[in-house]
Amino acid sequence: MSKLTEVERLNSTSTQGAKLLDAPALVSELGGCYAAELGIHLNDLNSAEIYKWFLAAMLYGARISENIASRTWQVFKCNDILTPEGMINTGWDGLVAILDQGGYARYDYKTATKLLTVSQALLDHYAGDLNRLHAAALDSNNLEQRIMCLGKGIGKVTTQIFLRELRGRWNKATPPLSLLAFNAAQVLGFLPKEINNDHKLALINLQQLWCKHGMTQDSFPDFEAALVRYGLHLRHRNA
Repeated sequence: MSKLTEVERLNSTSTQGAKLLDAPALVSELGGCYAAELGIHLNDLNSAEIYKWFLAAMLYGARISENIASRTWQVFKCNDILTPEGMINTGWDGLVAILDQGGYARYDYKTATKLLTVSQALLDHYAGDLNRLHAAALDSNNLEQRIMCLGKGIGKVTTQIFLRELRGRWNKATPPLSLLAFNAAQVLGFLPKEINNDHKLALINLQQLWCKHGMTQDSFPDFEAALVRYGLHLRHRNA
């Protein structure tokens, strides 16, 4: 039985109607932050680690499977190309080869150009340090705009994937709750029915629910990531 199928089984109701699955159990079953699963450590806000996650977010942000994006990131890791300088030094042809090796062939040319453009902009404007970008941002909206202004191809999806796992770590990282997480939370019964489609209120409710289980606010991205995984499962199941 797959983990996702097990979640569906655990979330079934007992004869008394009591829900069997809680928020920490969902994380236990499906896993937490994507960054942590890749071996990226964001808790200390180390600039090198944040860039690694930014690279991963750019890969996850394309219309490509999660498995291919993860595998491609591992190819970058194996080749020790995990810094803006490393991207520039590898060059366009080298990046295309890395992307092809990971299975990114459909988007290799466009993604190689994006990685070079974004890395150069990050070096030119923020000395290659995303922590500097965050410090320069006036507020949450300005933070998102600065990230998207790094280069063509960095849209809202990539930006929100990136910021989602920095929620509770960067004080200006307050992306909206993704539709995937919202749909999963509704199906799994983590949101009251009267919440309708109010995503802002849904995020507040989910954060409160997480804290009620004795979990810290800075670990909320684990819950959010688990919801995203289940949301992807729902989308594929219903396709």
